[in-house]
Amino acid sequence: MTILRDKITTAIHETADMRGIEVNVLVDETVLLESGLDSLGFAILVARLEEELGYDPFVLMDVPVYPRTLGEFVEIYQRFAPL
Repeated sequence: MTILRDKITTAIHETADMRGIEVNVLVDETVLLESGLDSLGFAILVARLEEELGYDPFVLMDVPVYPRTLGEFVEIYQRFAPL
């Protein structure tokens, strides 16, 4: 789902810009904690994505999973995307 990945990476860049942070290059192997966003930045990112996409996969999970990489983050959004 390239469109979803593009929406997520765009939201990451917009969130970083809003917070005055420079984001490192984003590839699937990018470790989220090394992306440039801090925990508040990720909270803002997830809220932005919920507003844009209409769902928060982290609320829908039965067992919480914390993605380590951008690829894992995107996969979680793909897995919980409404049909």
